[in-house]
Amino acid sequence: MRRIPVGFLMVWLLVGSPVLAQVDAEGCKDHPLFTRFPNTHIADCQASQFNLRKFPVGPPIKDDQTTKTVAVEGPVRWLSYQLNDGATPPSGLQIMRNFENAAKKAGGTVEGQYPGWCKAGYDAEQMPNMGNGCMSYALTLKFLRGGKESWVFLQASENDGSYLLTVSEREEMKQEVSVNELADKLNRDGFVALYVNFDTGKSTIRPDSAGTLDAAAGALKAAASLRVEVAGHTDNVGAPESNLRLSQERAQAVMAALVQRGIKADRMTAKGYGQTTPVADNRSEEGRAKNRRVELVKK
Repeated sequence: MRRIPVGFLMVWLLVGSPVLAQVDAEGCKDHPLFTRFPNTHIADCQASQFNLRKFPVGPPIKDDQTTKTVAVEGPVRWLSYQLNDGATPPSGLQIMRNFENAAKKAGGTVEGQYPGWCKAGYDAEQMPNMGNGCMSYALTLKFLRGGKESWVFLQASENDGSYLLTVSEREEMKQEVSVNELADKLNRDGFVALYVNFDTGKSTIRPDSAGTLDAAAGALKAAASLRVEVAGHTDNVGAPESNLRLSQERAQAVMAALVQRGIKADRMTAKGYGQTTPVADNRSEEGRAKNRRVELVKK
């Protein structure tokens, strides 16, 4: 018999007589945070090792009913649940309240609550596969465990028993190469890309990027004779003029962080390139995440 983790047991409401379970889509399984709603199966799923999602929080604040968002970068899982054939469909409100109650019992917090159909909007481009930007019986939940934040966005259909989940963990992008390898790459290729996390739309460096900056400073110390340009780059979301300005400010912020780590300022210059030199396809979120970077370029 399947064992349900203590602390994450859903408070199920009666949904009719049992039906035979349908097979989940190949390679798909429930996220450890939640069991599934009864009489449903996973119709589709996607996963990314590191990506950006913007979770809606708080009440609508604009004329178009959009909310504030919290940007979360880290591993992402997306799950689509459908009702089994012959099962009595629960209402969207029933699904939403079940997840809300389960989260509270497990120590999670409700960061956004949107009962009803299209009572609030969200950034559909930054929360792909969740719909057209109009929320339906939606929840944003947050869990804090072991120093790591897990964010959950739920949307439930009004009356057919289907629902969608996006779960993202706030996590520093892992530095894939060592200090010496960074120095070798800089000498060999003439540049290295740094994926530094900033506050959304700002040049404020987040604390979780300290490791990346430490490694970059170590590489520059290992290649003490090198002079570099600190080059800022963005994706294509927003106005080109704003992106150019933002990339310059971020390049300057990284240069200042490297100076704080013992790199002499006269070895570096800072320049922003905005969205003009992408390294990946801006039509996908994964591509845009790769384009949001700061490079150290050998001079």
